[in-house]
Amino acid sequence: MSAPDGGPVGAERSIGQLVASATTELSALVHDEIALAKAQLKRDVKRGATSGGAFSAAGVLLLFSLPMLNFALAYGIRTWSGWNLAVCFLLSFAANVLVAAFLALIGVVFAKKAKKGKGPQKVAASVKETAGVLQKAKPHPRPEIPALEERAPEAVEAVARSSS
Repeated sequence: MSAPDGGPVGAERSIGQLVASATTELSALVHDEIALAKAQLKRDVKRGATSGGAFSAAGVLLLFSLPMLNFALAYGIRTWSGWNLAVCFLLSFAANVLVAAFLALIGVVFAKKAKKGKGPQKVAASVKETAGVLQKAKPHPRPEIPALEERAPEAVEAVARSSS
């Protein structure tokens, strides 16, 4: 039977072993914090890319759909209402601008979300907090455990039986 650190149960660990164990655990914690920062940064980059894609889609839609949509919509309005063809073309252009403005609004929303995401800053603050706690940490007082030779023989036998 062994302790979580690989040493025998009931054996006192030296200060060097405790420091080595704490260093290993702190190193693992720092690696986990770095992995968390990378994951949060990746999420923020995805949001930024979505924002850029929405802005690009708005621009492409406005640029390439204007001629075809303007003609179709203007002639449709003229057929339906009998208004002057110039007024019908202005109305079709306004409809295209509204669609592009809607897509641009979606881009703004995602850009704000990407800007608000402060994943690496949160992780850095967490690492600083952890380091501050570890610097102020004091070891808990441990009760004195009598040496193995001073223990009663029946206690030693009970431990030997339970570990086999």
